[in-house]
Amino acid sequence: MNLQNKKILITGGSSGIGKATAKLLVEAGAKVAITGRNPEKLDKVAQEIGAVPIAFDISNYDVLEAKAKETFDALGGIDALVNNAGIGEFALLGDVKVEMFEKVFATNVFGLAMLTQAFVKYFKEQNHGNIINIASTASQKGFAYGTVYSASKFALRSMTECWRTELRKFNIRVIQINPSEVTTAFGNTDREERPEEVRKLRPIEIAHSIKAALEMDARGFIPELTVWATNP
Repeated sequence: MNLQNKKILITGGSSGIGKATAKLLVEAGAKVAITGRNPEKLDKVAQEIGAVPIAFDISNYDVLEAKAKETFDALGGIDALVNNAGIGEFALLGDVKVEMFEKVFATNVFGLAMLTQAFVKYFKEQNHGNIINIASTASQKGFAYGTVYSASKFALRSMTECWRTELRKFNIRVIQINPSEVTTAFGNTDREERPEEVRKLRPIEIAHSIKAALEMDARGFIPELTVWATNP
């Protein structure tokens, strides 16, 4: 897909992987909208990188249909949805609470699915579209303290496979990208970005992977791509 003038929404676009991806796609000529829960921060980042801000919380299911239409109208169409927004809760089994599952799944699974549903109707009508789900290597292998977070990413991987099978006949490409550890604000209660580390991935590595997946000619697609740090 030639990115020039393509309309793309990136959830969780005010920091980390989402921000880096939005900046890269804007520089490639795409018209990009980004979402975030903090309107002030979102507006500032959008102005900085040349994106369109669409403020909402993906776990607020009641607004998702309207926000999808708002995005479609603001961009003048939609060619790709990048489901990047995600949160985590980390605890050993003995300390896991039901509330942790409810909080994480509301964003990483339920809200993501309902927002995607709202956009798929546009993709079906135009007989083309791209859905990129940003999962994690935690969708492939569990880890200590990962009961809640890894479960949400395993669920996302399953949904991705279901959508891929369901939507191919509509020329909708469904792609999953699995980063290993990336130095972002993820997991930080103060939402401050972590400094770069030579043995860990940066957001830009994942942004390049997303861009490359989108740029493949429409006759083919990458079902799943995992990105590891070379020497962690």
